[in-house]
Amino acid sequence: MSAPFDGKTVLVVDDDPDIVNAIKTALEESGASVTTAADGDAAITVAESSQPDLVVLDAMLPKRSGFLVMDKLKNDKTGKKVPRVIMITGNAGKRHQAWAESRGVDGYLSKPFRMERLIESAEKLLAG
Repeated sequence: MSAPFDGKTVLVVDDDPDIVNAIKTALEESGASVTTAADGDAAITVAESSQPDLVVLDAMLPKRSGFLVMDKLKNDKTGKKVPRVIMITGNAGKRHQAWAESRGVDGYLSKPFRMERLIESAEKLLAG
């Protein structure tokens, strides 16, 4: 039986190394190949080179916000694969979620979240 993410690549972007390590471990245990970035500029660079199937993206990042990263990834006109994006944030307000959804985010989770919830969201996005 294959793991849910066999053959899938995921980019995890967050400036908190503990969050990055927890998400990376959970996704790798599910069979994903995972790359990471700690700021918005690095996220763009890594995404352009690795062309991930999914990006787990913090909304609040150094150098370039998660919203600007998502805009760049979702509106790439070079013919590269457009990844699915799950935005994660510590902001409890609904305004950020509404803005993210209007910009084309595929999933949205408020921190703290249960890792099972992230894995379920990722499975649904990558299956469809």
